Amino acid sequence: MTTEKNQQSTTHFGYKTIESEQKQAMVADVFHSVAAKYDIMNDVMSFGVHRLWKRFTLDASNVRPGNKVLDLAGGTGDLTRKFSEAVGPTGKVVLADINDSMIKVGREKLHNLGVVGNVEYIQANAQALPFAENTFDLVTIAFGLRNVTDKDEALRSIYRVLKPGGRLLVLEFSKPEQAWLNKAYDFYSFKILPEMGQLIAGDKESYQYLSESIRMHPDQETLKTMMETAGFDQVSYTNMTGGIVALHKGFKF
Repeated sequence: MTTEKNQQSTTHFGYKTIESEQKQAMVADVFHSVAAKYDIMNDVMSFGVHRLWKRFTLDASNVRPGNKVLDLAGGTGDLTRKFSEAVGPTGKVVLADINDSMIKVGREKLHNLGVVGNVEYIQANAQALPFAENTFDLVTIAFGLRNVTDKDEALRSIYRVLKPGGRLLVLEFSKPEQAWLNKAYDFYSFKILPEMGQLIAGDKESYQYLSESIRMHPDQETLKTMMETAGFDQVSYTNMTGGIVALHKGFKF
C-alpha cells in the first residue's frame, strides 16, 4: 500500500523522479522559456518535417464544416489555424493550453494571420478540462501528452468531453522502429538538440528536458493500451519517420 502511494505521488520530469505536484510548475517554466522561439526551433530541430506530421494529422481528422474542435496543448496554433479553415464560420475551434505564454504567442500569431471569428483561447489543464460532457467532435493533442503529469487522467478527461462518435488524435514523439535509427536519434537528441536550443533559444536545459521527456513517454503499444483503458474504441496508430513520431487515433462510441 505504501509503495503504491509512493508511485502515485511521484512522476518523471525528463529522467528525474520528482513529486507529482512539482511537475506542472517545472514544465511551465520550460515553456515560458521557449515560447518566443518555439516555432523557429520546431522548424530547425525537425528540419521542417513537423509540418508534414501535422498535415497528416489534419488529413486523419475527418473534420467537417460546423464541427467543434478542441486543440489541446495547442501552443502556437499550427493545427488551430488549419482546423479554423476546415470548420468554417459555422464551426468552432478551442485552442487550450496550460501555459499562458504559449497561448499569448499563439493568439498573436493567428491574429496576425487573420485567423479570427471561430477560434477561442482557453488556459486549461488536460487532466481537468473545463468543458461539459459530449462537447467536441474532435480533440487533438500534438506534442503535448508527454508533458502531462497524469496521462491516464488526461485521457479520461478528453474522453468525457468528446461527443459520441467523436475522435481523439494524439500526435507525439514515440519509439523508432529500427535499432540503427534509435541510435542516430539518441545522438541527435542528446548531443545536438540541446546545443541548438542554446544557440537559437538561449536555453540548453529546456531542450535537454524535452529530449529526456520523449524517451520517458510510453511507446506506441503502451499508449494504445492506455487509450483503450480510458474508454476509447478502435484505437490504432500510424508510425511516421520510422517511428520517431506516431499518430494515435481512437473513437468514443
